[in-house]
Amino acid sequence: MATPVLDKVGADSAASPYITVTFRVRRFNPELSAEATWEDFQLEIDPKERVLDGLHKIKWDLDGTLTFRRSCAHGICGSDAMRINGKNRLACKTLIKDINPEKPITVEPIKGLTVLKDLVVDMEPFFQAYRDVMPFLITKDTNEPTRERLQSAEDRERFDDTTKCILCAACTTSCPVFWNDGQYFGPAAIVNAHRFIFDSRDEAGEQRLEILNDKDGVWRCRTTFNCTDACPRVVEATKAAGGGEWALLRRRC
Repeated sequence: MATPVLDKVGADSAASPYITVTFRVRRFNPELSAEATWEDFQLEIDPKERVLDGLHKIKWDLDGTLTFRRSCAHGICGSDAMRINGKNRLACKTLIKDINPEKPITVEPIKGLTVLKDLVVDMEPFFQAYRDVMPFLITKDTNEPTRERLQSAEDRERFDDTTKCILCAACTTSCPVFWNDGQYFGPAAIVNAHRFIFDSRDEAGEQRLEILNDKDGVWRCRTTFNCTDACPRVVEATKAAGGGEWALLRRRC
């Protein structure tokens, strides 16, 4: 007796979800040339996938020399900040369908930092500015506390927004002041200073204010809101740098 065979219905008969997309990637290899170039790659990809997935396809299937940073791939580590269609974004949070895949998708390194290779930049100046604002809790009591340092919900809410920073540098490298002068602390450092200046448990606010009172500190902010627009965590960086209570504190410097 013959075994009955079911007709194939479903995935095979359905239209393919894949589309053809062109990735236009800015390439730079100092071992080969002092000039950067653009290179196009055509991919078959589901538009619901992310730009990071497209970069993986290029690296794994088309050109293993393509260099970029990524780690968690879920918008937490901040490693894969890059300029996508002229705007700072995280590649792991940017869907193909949301950036007009009918035209070439341009991918290039974030601006204002030295490019080491392809999409990888030297983050040291960025992290140095972060370290300079002392981004850690400081108290005058040098002994270990005998109990938890308590804080009210209202006090915690005062700096809640600036705790969301993931140090991706998308805000700082979207700032025209930082592009023109890499000595500027930049919004990310100011945001992280804000986080501790307004922490009711911290006792080094005056020191941080003095640091940011430098000519390359908060006074350089021109409130263009580029940083706020670029932040993948929706931190109101411009507000932290130039508005509200912070503006009152700046006048004390």
